[in-house]
Amino acid sequence: MQISIRPAVDQWSELLRRPNIDVSDLFGMVQEVLNHIRTDGDAAVRRYTAKFDGYDAQVVQVSQEEIDRACMAVSNELKQAIITARHNVEKFHSAQHLAVKKIVTQPGVTCWQKSVGIEKVGLYIPGGTAPLFSTVLMLAVPAKIAGCKEIVLCTPPDKEGNIHPAILYTASLVGVHKVFKVGGIQAVGAMAYGTESIPKVYKIFGPGNRYVTAAKQLVSLRDVAIDMPAGPSEVLVMADNSANAAFVASDLLSQAEHGADSQVILVTNSEDMLNNVMAEVKVQVARLPREEAATKALTHSRAILLDTVEEMVALSNAYAPEHLILSVKDVHRVAERIVNAGSVFMGNYTPESAGDYASGTNHTLPTHGYATAYSGVNLDSYIRKITFQEITRDGLMKLGPVIETMAAAELLEAHKNAVTLRLNS
Repeated sequence: MQISIRPAVDQWSELLRRPNIDVSDLFGMVQEVLNHIRTDGDAAVRRYTAKFDGYDAQVVQVSQEEIDRACMAVSNELKQAIITARHNVEKFHSAQHLAVKKIVTQPGVTCWQKSVGIEKVGLYIPGGTAPLFSTVLMLAVPAKIAGCKEIVLCTPPDKEGNIHPAILYTASLVGVHKVFKVGGIQAVGAMAYGTESIPKVYKIFGPGNRYVTAAKQLVSLRDVAIDMPAGPSEVLVMADNSANAAFVASDLLSQAEHGADSQVILVTNSEDMLNNVMAEVKVQVARLPREEAATKALTHSRAILLDTVEEMVALSNAYAPEHLILSVKDVHRVAERIVNAGSVFMGNYTPESAGDYASGTNHTLPTHGYATAYSGVNLDSYIRKITFQEITRDGLMKLGPVIETMAAAELLEAHKNAVTLRLNS
């Protein structure tokens, strides 16, 4: 990790620069694949699955027999852990439902909103070296709560056409039955356009590599909505002298192990804490199975010493981290001043891993500074809000002249006339 001691504010922007995630260099190749998916459907999906994943598929949908076998292969211990996590995720997201409330804006004029689940959603679940079955929970549970009628799940197979058993078990547990052995660009294209086997959806959710990110960006231009801009995982840990250096190091490494393009930031006002965390990182990273990826991530990560908690808060808000861990005294007072973050973890006993798996919050979060404008996935991500209004005869008598005056000022005579005719009647 690169160490910076008391940098001036005008140096923060450069100091907090993230690894480059520009995927525009992939657009030409990705668009070509998407075009083939659009025109050739399943044939193109099978062709690119063979090319990119090494699996020559005849049938891309996972059968019930495969799901049953997968459920048998998952240990009881892991099943119980997933069930507990599902309960917490379900409880947290169910509480985000808002009751319909009719508002009388003035006598005779009533307005309200109704929440309606997006009818068809697609979930992309990465496989490979880190099969993210936890992401099935994070994406499918709120979709079910929102009332989405059709949920399509795509995840890449191995060369034998197998899906990790925990992914299939979790999908079955939460009631997702349309699961397809399709990954990468071809999965995004299939869900965006629809094929003979894979239904077209209205919105695509889920993380992925650079190719998935590029594909999501391209299909979102005119064909389908996506959850949010995506980039490599990141965490900022704010630690004062009340923090535990070993805990802080473990939190930094839990994000660094995601991949070489991840970034982790330590911000502290204690020189002793900085030195102790650096020593712990060195010890702990050597023990990781994914040491190589974590070590590469650390090369563009930062450890920053500032003078005050106020400066630490300001730097964190400037960075707008995906994950923010507050290992500081008076943590609630500090948390109140956080305005830019995807998800905040408060206190020495709240590791970021809790949000990744089982506390109940969602781990699909804005990265690369998008937390300044985007929320993480939540129940509203799966909902459209339709407005309704009803005006009585007396209500229009009072509100009508206001509408006529405004319409006339905008030179929209037909708008004015729609009110005038009613008032004259």
